[in-house]
Amino acid sequence: MASTNSFNAHGELKVGDNSYEIYRLSAVEGSDTLPYSLKVLLENLLRTEDGANITKDHISALGSWKADAEPDTEIQFTPARVIMQDFTGVPCVVDLATMREAVADLGGDPSKINPLSPAELVIDHSVIIDVFGRPDAFERNVQIEYERNGERYQFLRWGQGAFDDFKVVPPGTGIVHQVNIEHLARVVFDRDGVAYPDTCVGTDSHTTMVNGLGVLGWGVGGIEAEAAMLGQPVSMLIPRVVGFKLSGQIPSGATATDVVLTITEMLREHGVVGKFVEFYGEGVAAVPLANRATIGNMSPEFGSTCAIFPIDDVTLDYLRLTGRSDEQVALVEAYAKEQGMWLDPSKEARYSEYLELDLSTVVPSIAGPKRPQDRIELAGAKESFRKVLPTYVAHDEGADGDASSFPASDPTPQGSPDGLNGGTKPAEEGDGNGRPSKKVTVTNADGASFEIDHGIVSIASITSCTNTSNPSVMMAAAMLAKNAVDRGLTVAPWVKTSMAPGSKVVTGYYDKAGMWPYLEKLGFHLVGYGCTTCIGNSGPLNEEISAAIQENDLAVTSVLSGNRNFEGRINPDVKMNYLASPPLVIAYALAGTMDFDFENEPLGQGTDGTDVFLRDIWPSPDDVERTIASSINQEMFTQDYADVFAGDQRWQSLPTPEGNTFEWADDSTYVRKPPYFEGMGMEPAPVEDISGARVLAKLGDSVTTDHISPAGSIKADSPAGKYLAEHGVDRKDFNSYGSRRGNHEVMIRGTFANIRLKNQLLDGVEGGFTRDFTKGGEQTTIYDAAEAYRAAGTPLVILSGKEYGSGSSRDWAAKGTRLLGVRAVIAESYERIHRSNLIGMGVIPLQYPQGQNADSLGLDGTETFSITGITELNEGRTPKTVKVTATKDGGETVEFDAVVRIDTPGEADYYRNGGILQYVLRSLVAS
Repeated sequence: MASTNSFNAHGELKVGDNSYEIYRLSAVEGSDTLPYSLKVLLENLLRTEDGANITKDHISALGSWKADAEPDTEIQFTPARVIMQDFTGVPCVVDLATMREAVADLGGDPSKINPLSPAELVIDHSVIIDVFGRPDAFERNVQIEYERNGERYQFLRWGQGAFDDFKVVPPGTGIVHQVNIEHLARVVFDRDGVAYPDTCVGTDSHTTMVNGLGVLGWGVGGIEAEAAMLGQPVSMLIPRVVGFKLSGQIPSGATATDVVLTITEMLREHGVVGKFVEFYGEGVAAVPLANRATIGNMSPEFGSTCAIFPIDDVTLDYLRLTGRSDEQVALVEAYAKEQGMWLDPSKEARYSEYLELDLSTVVPSIAGPKRPQDRIELAGAKESFRKVLPTYVAHDEGADGDASSFPASDPTPQGSPDGLNGGTKPAEEGDGNGRPSKKVTVTNADGASFEIDHGIVSIASITSCTNTSNPSVMMAAAMLAKNAVDRGLTVAPWVKTSMAPGSKVVTGYYDKAGMWPYLEKLGFHLVGYGCTTCIGNSGPLNEEISAAIQENDLAVTSVLSGNRNFEGRINPDVKMNYLASPPLVIAYALAGTMDFDFENEPLGQGTDGTDVFLRDIWPSPDDVERTIASSINQEMFTQDYADVFAGDQRWQSLPTPEGNTFEWADDSTYVRKPPYFEGMGMEPAPVEDISGARVLAKLGDSVTTDHISPAGSIKADSPAGKYLAEHGVDRKDFNSYGSRRGNHEVMIRGTFANIRLKNQLLDGVEGGFTRDFTKGGEQTTIYDAAEAYRAAGTPLVILSGKEYGSGSSRDWAAKGTRLLGVRAVIAESYERIHRSNLIGMGVIPLQYPQGQNADSLGLDGTETFSITGITELNEGRTPKTVKVTATKDGGETVEFDAVVRIDTPGEADYYRNGGILQYVLRSLVAS
């Protein structure tokens, strides 16, 4: 529908021989000094103004945005496109297929359920590193991937044929965010003769990687993405914008990863949840596009909605390099300059808050052992590791440890062959220097024997779009590997090594530079193009090493070039996980242990018998850049993306169902019709207060969506494992939770089942367990307890602390919560995406009064809860607070007014309808 054009902004832009319709920002007073990101939103409103949902007042409010005001004005943002990965995308397509049937049941036209905006899905989350350290690792892993996921892939191929404007990038191609910046992103759209900024929402929180190209986009839950595909705008408040000034240049020895970890720490400490972050200043022009994308990628780790860079010559150079057409590059340049979206370091926009980083002060860093914002300077990594190790050995993860008993440096002789403890033979659980030690002899399949201990690096993985999209760190890693091999260094035999680039372009420039032989000599063979270790698809450790770790309860580590290192995420055998740049991943693989000081300890002895230190093999930045310049060209991108949606012979030969509606297979354990629309009528039932509710889980601070959402491998003795076994699935074919996201029965059983979840209803128990008060409070699994409560007609609540739901935009964290019977969550604070997703599934997010929490109120989770005042929503009003009454067994009550975190009228509509999909479905049928 055409804009009502209240500001007479509609006009024409000529670029060469082409002419485009545009909506000029200059028509709105105040637009000139808006931050870049808000200019993108302003154009969006001008172009989609309809006089009802988007009005002249909304546009004026954005133009006259007060930088220092708290957000209070709701706007409707209509993204240009939606991007998905397969774990989160499969449930989206499942829901769309189910909606087609629901529309028919309500007397509507099923064909109305069709993406109204371009939707692209990249299959990148299903490859697991089952095979590694050998030349055929990639081929074998892809073969296993198809064997495991053929049913899902057939379903996605059906969707590509059944839905208009829906495209699928087949397996073995790359990681969604890297494919996005290298090929899918338009930067400026040209659709039906109208030019406008490329914007997107994605079903993965790291959608923000595209911010490096100047594309405004962020991660949303799958349910929001489905609504966006169906033409529903994203309801949001005009945000605060943090201006982040960059100056200086990255020093020699530091990498883009180190910059990202530094920025992550700064912004997480500053507090940017729900805010936009925008980079400006003289230093921006010196930041390569790949580094910008790496910074944007980590936006979820510091909690902002986006982390964006404006368009400039660096953007255009990257578009040319990656094979975008001359016409497209010309349009991007002309449009950005016409609309005042071109980087002008001499002009400073108005920002809500200000931060600054001199890039020359960045030092080599890692982050861990369980959060990406916990940055550690590399020089202090050994001391930091020694400080925290005792807490993991003692199963008190998360304690700070006691640094006083750990020396800053190890006085024992260095350079032992195994790289552990300087060659000393420690006593059981101690090495005489305060470091817990428990050496265990392992004999591998080749008959070689070696000792492993607490702190060994069991996984060293170059993985994740965050860094594999960045040639500077990837080439540095390869050149470091070459230098190590040339000096005669080898990787410790207990390290599982892997190389999983985000696109085939990486393989191309490694081939051209002649680097693969050196990487492979150290065990870093190609294992797949996709998200692997970073999302828990690290695959199993070698059996003998895994058994030794489990039988001796060793606290071992992983080092990966990813963006996530939350507890229980990477591998069930690995307690401590560290993020590092690709060259440091290789360095730690050579060291073999986290208990290592790169400055003072040699990585080993060279072929000439002399000690080799990290500084001896670290490539110079000039050498890295020269190698990149001679190894990367436009042809690599144009060839790799020439037919990106076609797939290989495996993909093309998959049997594909046809028809507008999907034929559900009753015996499928991968794709099942979900129950969201069962019994749904055209009119929503009135919202009801909650009474007689029990606590399913009482949780602490920083509970992530990884703790809530099913992820990783499925254990045989878990509710999900038992379900699959009952349905005839062999243990070896269980696959991961992510691969089975299209089956709600599996996903419900895995919700809140993370092995590191700490439910405070139980003492000293980790994992997906709780107390079942229908059976006297006995311990059972969360799923079994929820089923018992369901049978008894008892609603459920979750109690939590600060930052509830931080982490990835996982729709199943909300879907699973609702399907378990949870009606409300009461927390101290929320991460943006999960709060929104809870509402989208009909779960009300409530917040304790300022300064209060469960403990300060005396709540232990054994109480029975009632929540009154919710029914005010039936009258078209959203209450600011509702009354919560918690009744203890003895009859004593605790009462407080909980803040209702339904923040916009649009969210209130979703909640009144029982969820966003129900709202969309009713709206489509009514129209």
